[in-house]
Amino acid sequence: MGKDPERLLKTARSEAADVSNLDNPLDFIAEDHMREREVCAVIDRIVASASMERAEIDQVLTFLEAQLPQHLADEEIDLFPMMLKRCEPEDEIDKVIDKLQSDHGHAIADAPAIVAIIRGFDKPSSRPSQSDCEQMKDFAHHARRHLILENAVILPIARARLTDEDLNTMRRHMLERRSLTPTLGE
Repeated sequence: MGKDPERLLKTARSEAADVSNLDNPLDFIAEDHMREREVCAVIDRIVASASMERAEIDQVLTFLEAQLPQHLADEEIDLFPMMLKRCEPEDEIDKVIDKLQSDHGHAIADAPAIVAIIRGFDKPSSRPSQSDCEQMKDFAHHARRHLILENAVILPIARARLTDEDLNTMRRHMLERRSLTPTLGE
């Protein structure tokens, strides 16, 4: 399955992907990872006190408040359990998943603080405190490390191990989590 260049361009701009049109939920998860990397780049710009556009602030808030919880649910409820079921013992995927689940717990716990910091800006020219900067830098750093592990280990193994039935189930659940209706035949 080839990548749709227009969809990838939208992803790089942090526009929500159209889940209902995706053939493979692993591609959507990879797109979520691209959106998360872009959010980390915006956080870096905020920390550097570079100019912030209202659209960038809104992008970070939308991702942290709406997209991140859905993304983590996609992995925790479907992807990780399916991988534990399908992977061979020599894959040692359980250790990787344990680490990722711990990371998810930290992301869920830390995201509201980042949201509060960003919502505290009364205008785009506002500057975060040194403490806020450190907290945002740590959040972005941990998110990037987490994404490296997921992109380098989890997604390639998932592509090799998960069945078409697994992917169809995952896709259906992803649509349901987003209150979208699967089309006939799914």
